[in-house]
Amino acid sequence: MTEPTEERSLANLLAQSKTKSRSQRWGWVLVGVALVGVAVWALRPKNEAKHTYITASVTRGPIDVNVTADGTLMPERVVSLGSSLSGIVERVAVDVNDAVKKGQVLIELDRANAQGRVARARATLTGAEARVAEALARENEAELGWTRMENIRRRSGGQLPAQADMDAQAATLASAKAGVLVAKAAVEDAKAALTMAETDLDKTLIRSPIDGVVLARSVEPGYAVAASLQAVELLELGSDLSELELTVHVDEADIGVVKPGQATYFTVSAFPNETFPAELVKVAYGSTRTANVVTYTAYLRVKNPNLKLRPGMTASTTIATGHADDVMLVPNSAFRFEIKDETANKPKVTAGPPHRQVVEKHRTETAVHGERHRTLYVMRDGEPHQIEVITGLNDGVQTAIRSDELKVGDQVIVDRKKAKK
Repeated sequence: MTEPTEERSLANLLAQSKTKSRSQRWGWVLVGVALVGVAVWALRPKNEAKHTYITASVTRGPIDVNVTADGTLMPERVVSLGSSLSGIVERVAVDVNDAVKKGQVLIELDRANAQGRVARARATLTGAEARVAEALARENEAELGWTRMENIRRRSGGQLPAQADMDAQAATLASAKAGVLVAKAAVEDAKAALTMAETDLDKTLIRSPIDGVVLARSVEPGYAVAASLQAVELLELGSDLSELELTVHVDEADIGVVKPGQATYFTVSAFPNETFPAELVKVAYGSTRTANVVTYTAYLRVKNPNLKLRPGMTASTTIATGHADDVMLVPNSAFRFEIKDETANKPKVTAGPPHRQVVEKHRTETAVHGERHRTLYVMRDGEPHQIEVITGLNDGVQTAIRSDELKVGDQVIVDRKKAKK
């Protein structure tokens, strides 16, 4: 009875052991499957999360490109009127805003001293002229004496007069001729002194050198003018204010497109709701550097028939440098958009401007034709596709383009946002 019982117990133990081994085996299989699943999940492509692209439509219409610059209105000519002669101001004939004519007497200095110098110079000239007459008389007398001595010597057969007397008379004649030259030089000197004195007398009457208007006055009767190395400024005159000059400072980044003849308008603070036309007549080649900022001066002519504009006003100027009608337009943000290397067969581009390869590829053509080849992305069948376009005018917001691959209404990508997982 004991043996069969033991055999049954052993058989049960073996059966239980086989069942336990089979359960453990299946447990390890399940653990392996779970680990494989975790690995697959961990190594899944990171770009599975889809992106939502923000797009803008390609449009058609006009585009205007402008350059802005600030400047100052001034008369075409500004003259600082002064005096190179010292003296006391006796009379001021004009005031601020008075119109003046060329040659008109504006200021009169005390003339007494200048008139005295003129009188003295004239007297000196008269004396010099008298000394010329005296020198001529001496010369004539010496010549007559020389002639007599020659006649005597010829008649005496060379015996008389003595050679010493002949030499003395020749010296007297030469001295007389030199005296005439000295006297005549003194006359010229006296004439020059008289001219200078008369010029100083004329300078006591300060006249206008231009037709214009008085902009500023800094002198009154009784004012003592002390002229030294620099003329003292008494009045500031401006040319006719019906035509002004506007000088503006154009940034070096914009100067390449600014040219004479371009349409221009400006505003001033005194009339903020009104625009005034101007004519761009000249662009200076010389530059001005202020705080490491390089600018170039442009000169504009402004008509001011009603004298509404005044010298010294600050003007905000807009220069029309480009215009095109009926062109395809895309927003500038389309050129800043980039797609990183999501797949192996898509080009890799970096943030910012178009990728270097495209720029390098068309560098020569850009220099020759003045056009720029750039890339952007357009949505086709729900997917972004990179295309190349030729860009034109850019007004800072949108750019004119030419492309056979784009048409009005196409959606170009300007940005994207990553969808939540």
